[in-house]
Amino acid sequence: MNIDSFHTVILPLKDKLFRLAYSIVREQAEAEDILQDVLLKLWSKRDEWSYIENLEAYCFRITKNTALDRLASMTVRKTTVIDPEKENLFFVENRSPYTEMVRKEQRSAIDQCVDALSENQRFVFTLREIEGMSYREIAEALAISEDMVKISLHRARKKMKEMLSVYHKDEQ
Repeated sequence: MNIDSFHTVILPLKDKLFRLAYSIVREQAEAEDILQDVLLKLWSKRDEWSYIENLEAYCFRITKNTALDRLASMTVRKTTVIDPEKENLFFVENRSPYTEMVRKEQRSAIDQCVDALSENQRFVFTLREIEGMSYREIAEALAISEDMVKISLHRARKKMKEMLSVYHKDEQ
């Protein structure tokens, strides 16, 4: 494959790959480094692309494995939350301090709930609910069966619902 294929096939996935890496390491700079490493690995294996059945799933698998390797080698894991001001640069809203505080608390609660999921549930939940991937695509990306994807997603949703219902009760 050539540079045009790289631009049309691989580069459109970079935002999704970054979000997957970020969901694992929870550090923006580290996720950017992982994305760069993944793109370099993919470019160096461009001769093998024609032999890969699902290139998108392959990209997600490389990103997941690279991020997990990087996470394991990190000595101190710092958890940072994306600054809500930077996250919504494209939206102009009138926000009151109260609604901003509620929004930050909700985001924090959701992040804590996602972090509390098992590794497999967290990956499946992130790929399905945030990236919008199909069951088949998730199964290929994580090298598990579609049934396992469905089971993990069901359990993740159930656990998220339970944990968030406790948060909601605390609000009332």
